Amino acid sequence: MAPFDDPKYMYELKWDGERCVAYLEPGKLPELRNKRNVRMLNKVPELEEISRQVKKRCILDGELFILKDGRPDFSLIQRRSLMSDRFKIELDAKRNPATFLAFDILYCDYKDTLLQPLTERKDLLSKVVSDGPRMAISRYTEGCGTNLFDFALKRKLEGIVAKKKDSIYIQDKSTSDWIKMKVMQDDDFVICGYILKSNHMTSIILGQYRGNTLIYKGHVTMGVSGQAFDIISRHSTLTTAPFIAYPAGHGNDRAIWLSPDLVCIVKFMHHTKSGGMRQPVFKGLRFDKTAAECVEK
Repeated sequence: MAPFDDPKYMYELKWDGERCVAYLEPGKLPELRNKRNVRMLNKVPELEEISRQVKKRCILDGELFILKDGRPDFSLIQRRSLMSDRFKIELDAKRNPATFLAFDILYCDYKDTLLQPLTERKDLLSKVVSDGPRMAISRYTEGCGTNLFDFALKRKLEGIVAKKKDSIYIQDKSTSDWIKMKVMQDDDFVICGYILKSNHMTSIILGQYRGNTLIYKGHVTMGVSGQAFDIISRHSTLTTAPFIAYPAGHGNDRAIWLSPDLVCIVKFMHHTKSGGMRQPVFKGLRFDKTAAECVEK
């Protein structure tokens, strides 16, 4: 959607990281869980002391990210979430420290806040949480989305989110009260196979679900070095394509077909008239979303 101005909305920057819920209580270690309910604190030990920044027991919704050159870099937080070696995690925590940015409060002082209007939740959030080096509160502007979008565009950030001031918090569901406006579009796809190419590159074959049927959605190119392709190349294979049908050509006759379980994010300028993507870029694997959630829009 194009950016707009409306006094009924507040506008925030959209941060390119991993959505995370933080369970915090003064004097205790925080508990961080991603959208798949996986505990994340062991991946980001540099956040062990963020409970010092809250005045009361609370549950916060926010984004976990790592900055590079002043901008969130999704590949860095993704790489960290895949690490298992404690020494490597602690080394990376010093080189590329993660940050938790809180944009909502779901529970405070033994009371849930889900049904309170967003303006009240934002006010409560600012009273309960103090900014610090590893946790901060998401700032917002009221009524003026176009200027904030231009700011995001100039600084090559992911985009902005418009939220109705009187909106309640709805768990685990999209709502029309919160509207994403992205500088570049992105979407989630099932990885259905890959084709090895020259120059140390590979073409990832993509799919999305239409009802219960997996539909071919084209290709995106990526390098064959790095952790993401290592995971893809070791994934379980199939003898035939997981689609009912797919077009001839495009090297599909040389494809290595995979069990359709892995999910990736692809960034692109816009959809073409034929339904493809203009200038698609492989952004990374997603472990907080299942293949069944990758549906046509």
